[in-house]
Amino acid sequence: MVPSPVWLALHLPYLPLEANASCPSPSAVVERGRILLGDEAARQAGIESGIGVAAARALAPGLTLLARDPSRESAALQTLACWAGRFTPRVSLTPDTLLLEVGSCLRLFGGLKSLVDTLRESAEPLSFTLALAAAPTPLAAQWLAQQGEPAFYIDLERMRQHLGRLPVEVLPAKAAVALRRFGASTLAEVRCLPSAQLARRIGAESLQRLAQAFGEAADLRPDFVFPERFSLPLQLPSTVDSATALVFAARRLTSALAGWLAARQSGVREVILRLRHERDETPLPLNFSDLTADGERFERVLRERLERLELMAPVDSLCLEATDVAPLTAQDGTLFNDVCAEQGSMGVLLERLRARLGDAQVYRLAVCADHRPERATRRSTLQEKLPAPEIPELPRPLWLLAAPEALREVDGRPYRQGPLELLAGPERIESGWWEIGEGEERNGDDNADIRRDYFIAQAPDERWLWIYRECRTPGGWFLHGYFS
Repeated sequence: MVPSPVWLALHLPYLPLEANASCPSPSAVVERGRILLGDEAARQAGIESGIGVAAARALAPGLTLLARDPSRESAALQTLACWAGRFTPRVSLTPDTLLLEVGSCLRLFGGLKSLVDTLRESAEPLSFTLALAAAPTPLAAQWLAQQGEPAFYIDLERMRQHLGRLPVEVLPAKAAVALRRFGASTLAEVRCLPSAQLARRIGAESLQRLAQAFGEAADLRPDFVFPERFSLPLQLPSTVDSATALVFAARRLTSALAGWLAARQSGVREVILRLRHERDETPLPLNFSDLTADGERFERVLRERLERLELMAPVDSLCLEATDVAPLTAQDGTLFNDVCAEQGSMGVLLERLRARLGDAQVYRLAVCADHRPERATRRSTLQEKLPAPEIPELPRPLWLLAAPEALREVDGRPYRQGPLELLAGPERIESGWWEIGEGEERNGDDNADIRRDYFIAQAPDERWLWIYRECRTPGGWFLHGYFS
């Protein structure tokens, strides 16, 4: 059974102002020489929409005025659309509202109320004012949200009852004026009028929108297309001199990245935050120990890096780019929940250590294709993809001595605090001869050309040792590592 459609509308009444990230307060947006809207501090100072710039400055001398920028508003909507991908893959945009089709996702989030609560909590770091409403049709959800009414309906009939109480001003301005002239003030009253005469008075387009809102006509909307590659810019309202001050603005980008990854069912191992200056830019790579789509991890690592960064020049814009993206594999959270939690916490710990200490200070050991024990491992970064190691025929100890320890030989047996019992071996390791040219010396590197017979031995205290006998002249026994 196909779930009934449910549209969740996210209206942004202060989008022209809030599209400017990290804007100082009090602030207001100016359009055509008049105040379009102001923030809370500006409103408390008495600044209202429609007043002139001079009057606004008289009321608040420290007022920051911003010219309305439709391109920033569009970019902010694109950012929010990517963020909304964590809730549903179907998102549609209007100039000031996001429409999310969540009917097929309600069971996943535990119902509409739980989904709305989760969405509100997730939206807090974005610093956008949202008015939410839900309805079975997208236009009804949009109208309810634009009225500022927290109305959430799944049932079509209940939605129609509430929708009928809305004022005619939700329709286009010309149609609303005409309806007011002959006494209609609500949508319910409009629907009581004959449709043929109504179409002549307000136009077929307004009548069609009315039918779409009440679910009596199809309302086909284009879906937002999530980009194939995540590279999202953010223009700052003014230059920023402190790196820590960029954390607040970058939240919008990291939240959008988390939603984009959720929509694609993917994760990242590396992203790059580009701090753009007037003439150049500073790339800030953020590396993760494993594939992740967790926005909190993105912000945590970013904060650690920015707190230790000194800016070479003021920053006027940001750009977050995902450079290492791969599909996430499903994990069984029922059988292995504790294991997955432990792996996740270890990854978070490694990321914080690298952010604080630097990439060069946090590394792992990688297996090298070399039979010589001293050269069988090397340092490797956490991001390097390592090939599967070859498993030797005989076990290798995890603890190798920095330099082999010479052993005594008593009655033909190796001796260390008593005679050693040979359990396995010999295993001949003869390698590195090609690194020594004919007639050349080793130049002090005793590990270049080796010829040894390795044994697993048991000491008198029951510990297992890895020892070898030098096959060169002069020979001798040496302790090279411990098994336990």
